[in-house]
Amino acid sequence: MSDVLLLLLVVVLLVCLIATVGFFLLHSGLLTEVHIKTGAPPIRNVTIAYKFKEGPYKECGAAFTESSSIGPKLSSIGVFYDDPKQRPPEKCRYAVGSVLCEGEEKPDEELQKMYEKFGFKVFSLPEVSHAVTTTFPCTTSLSYVLGPYRVYPRLGSYIEERKLCAFPFIEVYSSDVIKYMAPLSRQTDFFVPEMKEEVKTDVKEEDSDEDRGTDITGADSHSDVSSVSGGVPWDSRETSLAASTAASLASSLPLRDVMDTSDDAKPRDQSDGGSNGSVGSGSSFEELDMDGEDGAAE
Repeated sequence: MSDVLLLLLVVVLLVCLIATVGFFLLHSGLLTEVHIKTGAPPIRNVTIAYKFKEGPYKECGAAFTESSSIGPKLSSIGVFYDDPKQRPPEKCRYAVGSVLCEGEEKPDEELQKMYEKFGFKVFSLPEVSHAVTTTFPCTTSLSYVLGPYRVYPRLGSYIEERKLCAFPFIEVYSSDVIKYMAPLSRQTDFFVPEMKEEVKTDVKEEDSDEDRGTDITGADSHSDVSSVSGGVPWDSRETSLAASTAASLASSLPLRDVMDTSDDAKPRDQSDGGSNGSVGSGSSFEELDMDGEDGAAE
């Protein structure tokens, strides 16, 4: 009889453990329905204290921890620039930090100096009129892991189906919710100075590779037209390169913690306009449901 009671006790404990884990997962947002929409972004122009990093997105937690330890009452923010399926994870670039102020507010000078003391830089992100947005509950520490898994597949499908040019991907963390957004205009204005320098380097390397190639037309392969300072302004070339890089980011799987997949990113049509011409040729703002939720998300 004692063996039976012991077995029953073990079974009850296992059931309680499974129920506890299940409740924790549900409370963390495992089955939360993700609604994607296009409209006003969740943040206006903001001033941030940030550190620019290069490496796997799954390692960004340390930077978030450092930033929040300096200003625990501030919202944390992350700006993710690269698709880890198109660029080696160890070379993916992102900026992580805290929101010092928003809108017409001025940052606290003492707090700003504290961030700068620990190696953070200050940068202002612009206000845009339209962005692809969604939210995810931030109820437990597990929410930070579940969020990318639940959000980015839906976000990528939404952007790809509508042929939008939406990048980079921005995450804003408050006490109870994670806000995701991908701006539909002024995208390169969201590039911190280090990222702009990286793009310049990418363009120069691309030009160098082209210059080393054979010019089948017989023209001088080292002419001004093929150089960064030649006939094409750098701003437009930066936008074109950034857009082509980030377009595949929009249809990628979760950006952090889900980047070991070997599937190739699907190519899609991309707008060739500058940073202000941001909607793909297959869509316009008028055709989008600015306030409606993504009912087609599975």
